[in-house]
Amino acid sequence: MAIFRLLFIGDIVGDAGVSAVEYLLPILREQYTIDFCVANGENAHEGRGINEVIVKKLYRSGVDVITGGDHSFDKHLIFPYMAKDNRLLRPMNYPKGAPGYGYGVYPYEKLNTLVAVINLRGQSFFNNPIRCPFYTIDRVLEEVRNQTNLIFLDFHAEATAEKMAMAWYIDGRISAMAGSHTHVQTGDEQIFPQGMGYITDVGFTGPHDSVIGMDKTTAINRFLLQTPQKYKLAEGNIKLHGVLFYIEPRTGKTQKVLRLSLPYEPPVLQETPQEVREIEQSSKVS
Repeated sequence: MAIFRLLFIGDIVGDAGVSAVEYLLPILREQYTIDFCVANGENAHEGRGINEVIVKKLYRSGVDVITGGDHSFDKHLIFPYMAKDNRLLRPMNYPKGAPGYGYGVYPYEKLNTLVAVINLRGQSFFNNPIRCPFYTIDRVLEEVRNQTNLIFLDFHAEATAEKMAMAWYIDGRISAMAGSHTHVQTGDEQIFPQGMGYITDVGFTGPHDSVIGMDKTTAINRFLLQTPQKYKLAEGNIKLHGVLFYIEPRTGKTQKVLRLSLPYEPPVLQETPQEVREIEQSSKVS
């Protein structure tokens, strides 16, 4: 029996997170025979938003679809690109007229089938209003389930209760759901009674000597001083967080859920003699 292996990579934070994906994903695709990879990229550019350069880096690394969240629209220069790339998703339940795609159905030639990816954002604890994710997924599933049984949802939400409620609401109608946004990997991976794979939050990919990716001192001062602080990304202890779903493609039911937390050590760049000479020469001139 053929098994469809879908990897979801948790929120990629900054250049460190992008580098971890570039290095580790090709290894993971070969090691686990991964068929399809979805990654949340809403924090990939300087910790907030994404740009076209990073999108193309992630595609070259082996990411098939990029999802988003509440920071999808933080970098306005990405808007024209979002409007034409249906593999770069943002939450579907943003108001009508927001740029980009909320879901997509993609061919997978090896099994001669289609894979659907849906991106939604929660309502709880967010400041800006958004359409109900429960009613929204009802509408999209009416269309998607006529095309494929392989359906994945990235539910970008703050509240565990909202994620769990969504899971019970759609169990039996999709293959797998992963929560994103909180940047803290939960240990509750499971298969729901009607065959849906699930994890409350997959965690994040980036520097973990941090406060959910942010520089520790900066984050602490936000709480101590109760004043705005310049956003600064952390460094060190880089990890890739993800979850791998093993799905039976005919029924669309998950057979196994594997949670991943992998370290990444950036390579130390060695200066060549020519580079050293150029540096020395420039210092003498100045």
